[in-house]
Amino acid sequence: QVQLMESGGGLVQPGGSLRLSCAAPATIFRIYVMGWYRQAPGKQRELVATSTTSGNTDYADSVKGRFTISRDNAKNTVYLQMNSLKPEDTAVYYCNANWAAAGLNFRGQGTQVTVSS
Repeated sequence: QVQLMESGGGLVQPGGSLRLSCAAPATIFRIYVMGWYRQAPGKQRELVATSTTSGNTDYADSVKGRFTISRDNAKNTVYLQMNSLKPEDTAVYYCNANWAAAGLNFRGQGTQVTVSS
């Protein structure tokens, strides 16, 4: 079983910032597209951001300009820097590793992000 270790969630006021971290096994990190999903209560899971092994990134329209995904290859860790947070960003955020060509996908346990005054 592949373990993706997430950290960094919490409670923040609107307009604030948080940084999520996800550590992956090196064998996963070198091959898989790393990304973050989120799911709010009563809503469908949403893809937030992805980062390929070559560093290409993609974002949901709802977070463009506010969130930044990045990879630290030395630490096998992917980050999600979240700025200008809004109440609608409140959700459980999941780290995800995907290798589409092999039909493999792994997801972390999730970390809660709550944006509230």
